[in-house]
Amino acid sequence: MKNIVLLFGLLITYSSFSQTDSRIYDIINAVSAERIKADITTLAGFGTRHTLSDTVSDTRGIGAARRWIKSSFEEISKDCNDCLDVFYQKNFIEKGDNDRITKDVWINNVAAVQKGRKFPNRYIIMSGDIDSRISDANNFTDDAPGANDNASGMAGAIEAARVLSKYKFENSIVYLGLSGEEQGLYGGKGFAEYAKEKGWEIIGVLNNDMIGNIKGVDGVISNRDFRIFSEPVPPNETERERRARRFYGGEVDGISRQLARYVHKTIKTYMPEMNPMMIYRLDRFGRGGHHRPFNDLGFAGIRIMEAHENYTQQHQDIRTENGIEYGDKLKFVDFDYAAKLTAVNAITMANLAWAPPAPNNVAIGGIVEPSAKLKWDKVEGAAGYKIYWRDTTSPTWDYSRYVGDVSEFTLDGIVIDNYFFGVATVDKDGFESVVVFPNSVFR
Repeated sequence: MKNIVLLFGLLITYSSFSQTDSRIYDIINAVSAERIKADITTLAGFGTRHTLSDTVSDTRGIGAARRWIKSSFEEISKDCNDCLDVFYQKNFIEKGDNDRITKDVWINNVAAVQKGRKFPNRYIIMSGDIDSRISDANNFTDDAPGANDNASGMAGAIEAARVLSKYKFENSIVYLGLSGEEQGLYGGKGFAEYAKEKGWEIIGVLNNDMIGNIKGVDGVISNRDFRIFSEPVPPNETERERRARRFYGGEVDGISRQLARYVHKTIKTYMPEMNPMMIYRLDRFGRGGHHRPFNDLGFAGIRIMEAHENYTQQHQDIRTENGIEYGDKLKFVDFDYAAKLTAVNAITMANLAWAPPAPNNVAIGGIVEPSAKLKWDKVEGAAGYKIYWRDTTSPTWDYSRYVGDVSEFTLDGIVIDNYFFGVATVDKDGFESVVVFPNSVFR
């Protein structure tokens, strides 16, 4: 009977802080497939955006593309009373740094920063890649329209800026165009180092790389499925943290994996027609993306992309062979789908940007006891805290209890050995931080 009463209490308490916010639905509805189509068309129209391509022409090459992206962000900023700080962030790479850098080159990223009102040094980042390529990674003269890879992700970041710049947030948002991805993830590396040098507190990085294809090379067609790639634990974890995992768990509970779960939960709440697929891997098998350089420095970062790729349209010379049309052309992009995945990003960022900081120093106790105990440091902006738990084999946080404005709580009757646990911060409107997995144990 006690367990039934407890369960009833959990449901009542949970319901008071699980309401949806109408502004999130407004954001979904504001994302425009037509504007995304226009932006992808413009980007593909530069002929090639190869990292080593023309930087002088106003109509062709990566120079023209990045200037257009910067001017697009500046136009958006004008419409919101200069709410965006738009700038280039650049790094010089010498010829021969790797076999895809055949001449000296400046890697120019384009950033638009929307500062938060309460926590301006906390940032959520949405990135897309500026550059494109064809079969030969070093061919920087022939046409490489890169309509899906990755004009779609770049157009998504621009559209997210248009929509979210109409709102005021507690935390800062960065809309980011990264260069040099195809030559070796140079743009992400440069910007991650820039953020670290500036002392930014990065909530998470949403790397969007190919969000416009719905017909897979295997024949599957779906405009609802999408993938969320995330690594299990940070690559720079300490030996002490690695040893602790052996006894306390957490093999799949690093900060990037929690960010992936946050996206999954947000979409299941606000866009239930979509099917977010959490992939327990840094990226596709043996491949990489621009979230990785952020991960390398210890920042949370994930990749959001289409679920059904068509390899005949990736990194391919434009041609027709054996009746198959190769090349990353505009005609293969589904703009409505790209709009859906843009909305996925926009509402995730809005939820995080309105939420208070995640709790610090989350600790867990309850060894050989009939209950689980958690405690944490309170944070500014919190109305209360929510404890989450799940079966050890579950990919998602399946159970929760809002426990109020306290710094510790005991879950009676919940045996610590049978579940994994975490804590999130909740504000007065119900917006939640990312769940934090315990990083220490107490008795």
